[in-house]
Amino acid sequence: MWAYTAGICHQLGIFVHAVGGMEDHMHLLIQVPPRLAVAQAVLAIKSNSSRWANEEGHPFAWQQGYGVFSVSRSIVPVVVRYIRNQEAHHRKMSFDVEFVALLKKHGLEFDPKFVFG
Repeated sequence: MWAYTAGICHQLGIFVHAVGGMEDHMHLLIQVPPRLAVAQAVLAIKSNSSRWANEEGHPFAWQQGYGVFSVSRSIVPVVVRYIRNQEAHHRKMSFDVEFVALLKKHGLEFDPKFVFG
């Protein structure tokens, strides 16, 4: 899935710094070109990757929403390492706990009942 997703990004003209995750979520560190809205990029990535997975015989569907955070160029190497070390990271913290912590860290208001459905 990660390599296929990177291929989708390349076809869209999106620069991929890192792709990774776990069975229940994906992290992308990408640079979306100005001509492409982030929502359009996410729609293309999710629809094409889920179609591919289903065609390969792996019943799959993404959740309805998504989370997007911008990062400073100065921390790109840190984020790349974080994405590449997902397995070790999630031995310590579940994705649900991690995502809520990110929302709180960045001062984003949210209703827990809408975060994970």
